[in-house]
Amino acid sequence: MPTSEGGATKEKKGKKPHKNKPTSKKYALYKIDGNSIKKPRNCPRCGPGIFLAVHKDRLACGKCKYTEFTAKK
Repeated sequence: MPTSEGGATKEKKGKKPHKNKPTSKKYALYKIDGNSIKKPRNCPRCGPGIFLAVHKDRLACGKCKYTEFTAKK
């Protein structure tokens, strides 16, 4: 039944079913080598926990768009 106040004209169909989201794979980036832990570089702007993505010619942060270009060989 449409309302005269300009609202939605369709009736709600109820709740949507819950969908599970895939888990974060941050734990896969850490490497344990003896007594030391190796991890990717952190973003200098965002701080610890936000890693820089390694591309062919640069390191980039996906959150704040910080980019460091690597030297060409």
